[in-house]
Amino acid sequence: FRAVGPRWSKVLDRWVQEGGPLRSKPSDPDGPRNFAGADAALSAPTPSTSSASPPAATPATAGAATGTSRNCKPLPANIKDWRILGIESSCDDTGAAVLNGYGEILGEALASQAGIHEKWGGVVPRLAQDGHRQAIDQTVEEALKRANVAAEGLSAVAVTVGPGLGLCLEVGVRKAIRIAAAHRLPLVRVHHMEAHMLVTRMPAAEKAQAAQAKGEDPVASPHFPFLTLLVSGGHNMAVLSRGIGNHTILGSTIDDSIGEAFDKTARALAITSIPGGPHLEKMAKEGDPDMHSLPKPLGKTRDPGLKHGCDFSFSGLKTAVRTLIDKEVPPAKIKDMPEDEVRKKRADVAAAFQTVAVDHLCERAGRAAEWAVDMEPATACMVVAGGVAANQAVRQGLQEVAEMNGLEMRCPPPRLCVDNGVMVAWAGVERLKLGLFEEPPSEAKAEHFVEIRPRWPIGNRDPRSQQAPAPKRAAKQQKRKAEAPAETPAAAKSQKQA
Repeated sequence: FRAVGPRWSKVLDRWVQEGGPLRSKPSDPDGPRNFAGADAALSAPTPSTSSASPPAATPATAGAATGTSRNCKPLPANIKDWRILGIESSCDDTGAAVLNGYGEILGEALASQAGIHEKWGGVVPRLAQDGHRQAIDQTVEEALKRANVAAEGLSAVAVTVGPGLGLCLEVGVRKAIRIAAAHRLPLVRVHHMEAHMLVTRMPAAEKAQAAQAKGEDPVASPHFPFLTLLVSGGHNMAVLSRGIGNHTILGSTIDDSIGEAFDKTARALAITSIPGGPHLEKMAKEGDPDMHSLPKPLGKTRDPGLKHGCDFSFSGLKTAVRTLIDKEVPPAKIKDMPEDEVRKKRADVAAAFQTVAVDHLCERAGRAAEWAVDMEPATACMVVAGGVAANQAVRQGLQEVAEMNGLEMRCPPPRLCVDNGVMVAWAGVERLKLGLFEEPPSEAKAEHFVEIRPRWPIGNRDPRSQQAPAPKRAAKQQKRKAEAPAETPAAAKSQKQA
């Protein structure tokens, strides 16, 4: 604001005097100001802080956690009485769930679109948006019904705003804002990948019940800091998590994610189900991984950053598998081959692909574990989250990596590895405890607050993971320019006259 001009500086000064992010409402009249509260709010750690510890609940944020200092419904004093609705619509699954502050699942519902996209071989954004629009109301109502709570009985609403497919995110965000605006509920905008990692911290049902019996709040575990491996159809990264909203990317994919590689390879192996990864895993169990030799991803790269870093690459492996499939089970000869032989050849290819893919994932995960422990010696856990975390070969390989680095591996239950409303609701609980929410807009202005973030980095990148190879075309142009003979003044003059 100050960079824009003096007029905005006055606006900013008044905003701070009114309490900054904790002001009760935008139309506060002029009067006595609580400067101490404003200063505390502005100095409190934010989601983008570089502190090694999660944001602390200062007196200002503690007041925010109850909702008493904002123009919205206050949260119950006892977190057991919280009723948090989570809405997920980032890709092809419409999810909704209601949790209490202890993390107990009171009700949930999930609408899958697998049947819609199978014939297209992947998720079609426009069809996915239509599917969400048709399912969102019924999915939310079903979750509320199973939780035995009405919309006006909710304490807050959490919703995924990114990253994901923009057309799909819009449906869930619009629904969440409408509910929050209608009942003046605190609104929590959730990062999709952070929700995947935080659901691992959600207390198990028995622990929540035991804490409830003792009159204590269940403790979220694992404690920060920890290493997170996000493996899904759209994302593949290693992240050092120091707190809520405080993450450092150690490595990510430079092309395709492991989930996308699994799905595309499954499609090439005549698996039409969406997602194809789980079916490829079953097929791989019937094959011999040593029957074929596939290239190691990034094995021949000359870039030191890629060779010795934590970044992933699955595009080359995917191409090599396609070439192998065309050789072993060419479409023109399938009709003349016995069915058992075709199945065996496909199973061998699936087994070889899965072995190399998992080996590459584990190699980079091991290096990320070394970096994480070096950066934060207190790191004691490796969280594996995302849809691919349900793959047993992936779990087994990463379990060995964790043990080799002295870390405990944590995975969500398989049903919570896929996109769901539970993880969004729990991410909402974690943020509400820190006062990280916003007051809802008025019903009249609700449509103007539908903000989505299809591309939303989860944090800053470690400098060691930012070394990318120079574009080949640019390198060739520079080489030609260096080899070109120097132009004489006379030649330049002659060319100018011409």
